[in-house]
Amino acid sequence: MREEVKRLWLQALEDLRTAEVLLEAKRYYASVFFAEQAAEKALKALYMYLRKELPPRTHNLLELLEVLGVSSPDLIDAAMDLTPEYVVTRYPDAANGVPAYLYNERMAREHLEKARLIIDYCKRILEGEERGHRRS
Repeated sequence: MREEVKRLWLQALEDLRTAEVLLEAKRYYASVFFAEQAAEKALKALYMYLRKELPPRTHNLLELLEVLGVSSPDLIDAAMDLTPEYVVTRYPDAANGVPAYLYNERMAREHLEKARLIIDYCKRILEGEERGHRRS
């Protein structure tokens, strides 16, 4: 694995752990943000691993799945739920309120599980366990 892929992948795993810690600390909006970041960085690491080029400059997880050729309904569902959180969790104007007040434990857990789903998918490929997935 190239160094830049490895660094991005390791940061994705750290962001996932940060989301877990923030959930335990009841900082739900921040947990959701880091869950989105973990999934985004994992997908970008996978893109770089498979394509050997920089990923698209986007925060849209659906777009990243599309360019990777991923059509799993579960992964698409996860990406649909996580994508808006890049902005909504951080900006009151995007959230139409205070982001810190708009999330609860259930929501943070659900977003964390969706991030784990994406990360687990990327991990299988990055570790060579995914059969039938051809590297470019």
